[in-house]
Amino acid sequence: MNPIPRLNRARIALCHDLIMAGISFPLSLYLRVGELFEFYGGDYFIEAILLFAAIAVPIFLYSNMYQGIWRYASVEDLVAITKAVTLAILIFVPVLFLLTRLEQVPRSLPIIQWFVLMALLGGPRFLYRIFKDRRLDNILSRTDHRRIPVMLVGAGDAAELFIRQHNRDKDAPYQVTAIVDDKGGRIGRSIHGVPILGSTDQLATLLKAAGRTKPQRIILTQPNIDGAEVRSLLDIAERCGCTLSRLPRITQLEPGLPDKIETQPIVVEDLLGRPQTTLDRDMMQSLVGGKNILVTGSGGSIGSELVRQITALKPASITLYDSSEFQLYQIDQEMAETFPDIPRYTVLGDVRDEARIEQVFKARQPKLVFHAAALKHVPMVEQNPMEGVLTNVAGSRNVADACARHKISAMVLISTDKAVNPTNIMGATKRIAESYCQALDLNSNEDSSTRFVTVRFGNVLGSTGSVVPLFQRQLAAGGPLTVTHKDVTRYFMTTKEAVELVLQATALATSDKETTGRIHVLEMGQPVRIYELAEQMIRLAGLRPTADIEIEITGLRPGEKLHEELLHDNEALLATSNPGLLLAEPRTGDIETLRKAIDQLTESARNRRREETLKAIQVLVPEYQPEETAKVAII
Repeated sequence: MNPIPRLNRARIALCHDLIMAGISFPLSLYLRVGELFEFYGGDYFIEAILLFAAIAVPIFLYSNMYQGIWRYASVEDLVAITKAVTLAILIFVPVLFLLTRLEQVPRSLPIIQWFVLMALLGGPRFLYRIFKDRRLDNILSRTDHRRIPVMLVGAGDAAELFIRQHNRDKDAPYQVTAIVDDKGGRIGRSIHGVPILGSTDQLATLLKAAGRTKPQRIILTQPNIDGAEVRSLLDIAERCGCTLSRLPRITQLEPGLPDKIETQPIVVEDLLGRPQTTLDRDMMQSLVGGKNILVTGSGGSIGSELVRQITALKPASITLYDSSEFQLYQIDQEMAETFPDIPRYTVLGDVRDEARIEQVFKARQPKLVFHAAALKHVPMVEQNPMEGVLTNVAGSRNVADACARHKISAMVLISTDKAVNPTNIMGATKRIAESYCQALDLNSNEDSSTRFVTVRFGNVLGSTGSVVPLFQRQLAAGGPLTVTHKDVTRYFMTTKEAVELVLQATALATSDKETTGRIHVLEMGQPVRIYELAEQMIRLAGLRPTADIEIEITGLRPGEKLHEELLHDNEALLATSNPGLLLAEPRTGDIETLRKAIDQLTESARNRRREETLKAIQVLVPEYQPEETAKVAII
């Protein structure tokens, strides 16, 4: 790379620095000897100035001093200047010694020159930045509009960047008046003159004490604030008459945007979120990269996100399998636009169709199978139990048996928290699928080396049938929001986070034999009370619960539990190397006994023998206790 700057402004900067380098020697000498300057300025004087400038030229050019922009002068620029000045002085002194023996040069002169040249090079840069930031202009002059007073939550880099941007822009909409430190370690200090008054635990007290100078908005600056804390902050903000918003996450900043940070409203994901789990990207890349992948149910909420994330890891090919033509078309079109270079095969088919599954395995020869196809809507499956059995049990068995026959590397079963102590058909059928895959994994041998990985998690935010999209539609219609019970709670996580942890669990399982037969349980944080979620979504819309939008209690639906669980009492919990993943001890029966029982269950369901099907489910899942009071018309 050519170190000589091409831009006119960079050339001007170089000329400036050479002039400063030349000035530094006589100025330093004058500062050292004062009135005796004429005595020390001998014949060597002009030669010394030219010599130092000649030494400084190549050093300045090769020290990255002209890649930075003066307006954004920073610590990195100061480091580059420090290195260049130090090296120039270290070379200049011995060369000057060879020429003059330093007979008329004070021994302290090099040290003084180092400080003088640092000031001459660094000072103009930072003065120029102050001028461009218009800080003095903002302090000394009044703006032509009233800024909105705001308080920041978080005293980190994002807060500093936000304050600096608003100091620079005289037309900025906000005036940061105070900061609260979410960790509490910087209380009593300040950022660009804005005081850090207290911790987030003291927020309500600080807002009340502010009186007439109370901020009108609270802005979250940290990207990974726990969902429970966001909900608490939202409640405090509402009680104190403030609005709550946040800065965009780094991943949401698009290239080409102006040098400006806009706040964003708090969304439901913020209320339900949790700190991001650290993921082993290299392990996930090794799991998927260069392999043929099959995803069943690829058009659904989880399946489509699996397709997106797997394709981003550059597999050799990916096969999309789904029974819904429309959903399959949607994800196929999306992948065609996003990853056109990845070989992709779309297959219309039902996991119940054993022959179709076998045909796909022979044609596509997958190395990894992610089984996301399922009937998952509790009331719907409750009304159609035989369909739930045929898809969730028989379909899962078809896929698992095909994986064993073709000796693929691993099959991943996507399960649900409703499989724990189930009170509905959907949960019971998913528990049977879990048991079958666990039994296969425990019985894997040389004839069947396939790993069967089961991953269990709770509700996925925004998935079809989820409560959040339902609340959003009801809000758009003017209410009321319907909640089945005032105390009902659910576990939530985003689709993206769920799929990332599914891939991480698969990578962990395929590399660690200690996970054999165990269920991978995703860390879901604390359950969310649905009634409170409804209240908070109304507030996010700028409305008042009960006053503007009613919340109607409709009663628990058939098969619905008040509180979901992630673990059965007999499933001992083990930690893994990843804090977002836990392992549950195996809880399954003999594989041959299980096969015979599933054969009987499937035969009853195919022949539409309802009572016999329900009894067979209870034999396979003894903890399944259907609601006796549920009056469901089942056909």
